[in-house]
This record gives sequence, structure tokens and C-alpha cells, in this order.
Amino acid sequence: MRNNPFKLALLFSIALLAVLFTIAASAAEAARPLPGESVYQLDFPVTDQLGISSPWASARGKVQVVSMFYTSCRYVCPLLVDTLKRVENSIPEAQRRGLQLRLISFDPARDDVAALASVATKRKLDPARWRLLRTSADHVRELAAVLDIQYRQLEDGEFNHASRIVLLDPDGRILASSEKLGSADPPFVAATMEALDRANQSGSVDTVR
Repeated sequence: MRNNPFKLALLFSIALLAVLFTIAASAAEAARPLPGESVYQLDFPVTDQLGISSPWASARGKVQVVSMFYTSCRYVCPLLVDTLKRVENSIPEAQRRGLQLRLISFDPARDDVAALASVATKRKLDPARWRLLRTSADHVRELAAVLDIQYRQLEDGEFNHASRIVLLDPDGRILASSEKLGSADPPFVAATMEALDRANQSGSVDTVR
């Protein structure tokens, strides 16, 4: 059966309109003012375990679970990763596609891209959902203050730090937090699922990094 040129042109036009609509929607999202309490009011670059650099605020539009760690930590940070994985696995797969997890290093002097990639590989962290990030020491301090994660570097180069995980809505507002380690905190999981449901209903979830 021969292709109908009119039908082909119509299909092409529909596809083009869909692409243009997606671009326009993304531009509108970026142009919309941030809420005053958004963590994306902070303006600095981050680099992930794949060596990809982007603005911190480029995570806008996604439901995020974020925390802070450092790769040479032998005790608490591995447990923190376990906890985040348990939170991730507590969410039904259909909802989980809209979830993004971010770990920002306290230790940019030692945590280069290779160190972040090593942890991501060893812990089998899906790069489609997980980003291990580094930025400058000054920006680490700014972000830790906004997320209310206290830390200090010791003389031996190790860090004392809180193990707080934080839930952000697509506009970067803090919705919930937890300091429970070793298992998924049920109220935190429930808040995350609720945030994902709201984002899905509003069409604001963007599962593309």
C-alpha cells in the first residue's frame, strides 16, 4: 500500500507540534519565578559521577531526595546510601520513575569524578536516577546550611556530619526530612509518594536528567 503524502505530512506536523510544545513547556517552567524558600535559589555549578556539569537549579522539575556524604567515609555514609536505596525500593516502580536521588560531597578536595563514579559503580546506583555530585567548598557550606545538615572537617581529614535526608518538591521546597538510618522511615516514604503523586497529577514530573 502506497504512503499517502497528505497523511505523512500530517503525521510529521503533529510530531513537530509535540516537540515544539515540549520545548515551550520547558521554557515556561524555567521562566517561572522560583519560590522564595526554594533551595534552587542557590546558584552554583555541580558535576556528577559521569563528569557532566550543570547548574544546581537544573534539578528543578523533579521530585528529589537529597543528602550529603563523602566517598572515603567508612561507616555512616555507606549506611546512608543503604537507607536511600531502601527509600527508593519502598516506592512502587510506577511511581519510582519520577524520583531522583542526589548525594552532594562534603569533600570536593578528594571527591573528584573518579571517586564519585567508583562509589556509584560499587553500590550499583542507577545513573538515570542517582547523581553523586561535587562542587566547591564554599558552595558545599551554602547548601549544607540551606538543607540544615551540620558538618565539620576533623584534623585527620574525616568529617563529622549529620545524616539527614531531605525531600524536595519540583520547585525545590523542603517537604520532609529524616535522620533515621538503616531502614526506610515510613513517614518519609509516605511523604515522598505523596509528592510524586502530586507531581504526576500536575504534569510537573520530569524524569529526564
